[in-house]
Amino acid sequence: MGQHHPPAAARHTPGPAPDQDTGQDTDRDTDAAGPPVFPQEILREWAGLGIDLPALFSAGALGSRMGLKVLEASPGKVIGTLPVTGNTQPYGLLHGGASAVLAETLGSVGAMLHGGPHKLAVGVDLNCTHHRAVRTGTITGTATPAHTGRTSATYEIVITDDHGRRICTARLTCALRDNPDLPRN
Repeated sequence: MGQHHPPAAARHTPGPAPDQDTGQDTDRDTDAAGPPVFPQEILREWAGLGIDLPALFSAGALGSRMGLKVLEASPGKVIGTLPVTGNTQPYGLLHGGASAVLAETLGSVGAMLHGGPHKLAVGVDLNCTHHRAVRTGTITGTATPAHTGRTSATYEIVITDDHGRRICTARLTCALRDNPDLPRN
């Protein structure tokens, strides 16, 4: 993995009101929430190997384009948010794929932290059940482990709307593979 650097700062361009969606890509202020929060012992372990965890898990290129923010991360719980604006389908509802991106990102962060710096978490199965439509606001996902083993990790991700109502339940299983960039323990 080597040295990781944060992605270039995102430009913020005024766009539609929070309850409107033009259907066009807009730049989002991806730095508003600050870097993800990690327990200090995890930060020290990864930093000792030259890995900047907040930069590594800032959300990636797709997540950044969608406005995804990882707010808190540990092997036991990962929390993140995603705006509805800009992530809708033709009927103006939150796109189911947007919920899937949030779920896979949060579950993958949890699996990678569980595996530690000597493992890579690779998603092998994602299941999403959509319970309720959302047109506006921000959705929040919370990933918690359902199974954490030596070679795989499964996380349940509960996604809620601004009112705390469950809109999606997801499950992600990741294979844990040796990180070829780091020596094995």
